[in-house]
Amino acid sequence: MTTPSTPPVTGRRTWLALTVLMVGAFMSLLDTTIVNVALESIRDSLGASTSTLEWIISGYALAFGLTLIPSGRIGDRYGHKWVFVAGLTLFTVASVACGLAQDSLQLIIARVVQGAAGGIFFPAVTALIRIMFTGRSIGKAFGVLGAVLGLSAALGPVVGGLIIQLVGEEAGWRLVFGVNLPIGILAIIAAVILLPSGSPKRSAATVDTVGLLLLSAGLVAILVPLIEGQTLGWPAWTYVCLVSGVALLVAFAFWERRAGRLDRNPIVPPLLFSHPSFTGGVILATVYFAAFTSIFFVITIFWQAGLGAGALAAGLVSVPFAIGSIVGAATSDRLAKRMGRGVLALGVGLVALGLIAIWLLLLLVGRDVTNWVLLGPLLVAGLGSGFFIAPNTQFIVATVEKSEAGAASGVLGTAQQIGSAIGIAVIGSVFFGTLDVRGPGADALGTAFASSATNAIAVSAAFSAIAFLLVFALPKRVPEAAHG
Repeated sequence: MTTPSTPPVTGRRTWLALTVLMVGAFMSLLDTTIVNVALESIRDSLGASTSTLEWIISGYALAFGLTLIPSGRIGDRYGHKWVFVAGLTLFTVASVACGLAQDSLQLIIARVVQGAAGGIFFPAVTALIRIMFTGRSIGKAFGVLGAVLGLSAALGPVVGGLIIQLVGEEAGWRLVFGVNLPIGILAIIAAVILLPSGSPKRSAATVDTVGLLLLSAGLVAILVPLIEGQTLGWPAWTYVCLVSGVALLVAFAFWERRAGRLDRNPIVPPLLFSHPSFTGGVILATVYFAAFTSIFFVITIFWQAGLGAGALAAGLVSVPFAIGSIVGAATSDRLAKRMGRGVLALGVGLVALGLIAIWLLLLLVGRDVTNWVLLGPLLVAGLGSGFFIAPNTQFIVATVEKSEAGAASGVLGTAQQIGSAIGIAVIGSVFFGTLDVRGPGADALGTAFASSATNAIAVSAAFSAIAFLLVFALPKRVPEAAHG
């Protein structure tokens, strides 16, 4: 008579190691949202232009997205522990550089390096979880990761607002970045002690350097005119730059096809896009994150620059969205098993409904809007976002073969970050490009910002409506194994 095998027990040291990984994940996502409420203080302190404010957000997202895939492969080759330590160290140093920046250019460069560093160590988080945990404990570990990511995104604006409220605008925006220094040092030391070294795979895939350079150059060539064009009045070079960016992306596509034929590990395997549903899913993720990321970029600047509110008041506007996101994410897995693809349609539908409601309210109320007026729509949009963000990766990756799942997940993560960067560039251009202050005084300023915010939110709502239609490109159900 055979005795059923006892599942391996996950030790205390392993859970402590998970805590270290969660600190890194928390820092990387917190810095995507905490900065929003500091933008107005940065503008006053450094005399920053509107394009600088866009670069602070989109530069971070773009650099983060572009380093995700190559860093995962470098981790396979040299060991995920040391990639995590190196990335977290660079992230901490870049955070200090952001806080010490004396002009806009220094801040943008430091912010881009910070984003790249986040993209370096973040893939190691999921890779190390898979190495350290087995059986049921791996599901619990990924559940903790999902909760931490949701909490960090939700807390960002409130934490940033509190810091600026307590220590003042000049010191406050610098401390928003500087707070990463003590946390980062402790996490680096703990990572060296607690994380498993693993066995580097010397035969692991090499990085597609040419493909990465072509993709990076193409996206930067498109983002630069989108961000700088409205400030400079759209000179001829902006159009040349846009065309060049498109040409570079076409060259990137041809290079990837060639690398795929020669089995040279393309950064974006063309085989993935032989699945029409995966192609639709990647477009869906890109468009959704373009709409999602830009919401609070617009609202926080409108609240502070247009309505004269403080950083904490601007941060508190996002609380209903955060609460809705946490509730939605907590119930999304159960709903996904019951509703299948319907949970994604419900999620994006609620986001679109919430954004349309915000647009209509801004259209009707204008500068007299308050956080109470937006509470309901933001709660609805947040709930929808929670329904969508947690399960969307499972549904999109399920459109390809199991052997392609790792590459598909990496491509999807990059597409989400690229969508965030493009969304800030496009919607920021609409927001600042339509800003027309007519006359002196707070009333004129508030009216102008309300009008611009209305236009910008309309574009976000349009993106979310397109994303809703793209949901139906995905399979109706995810295989049961994918939930596990």
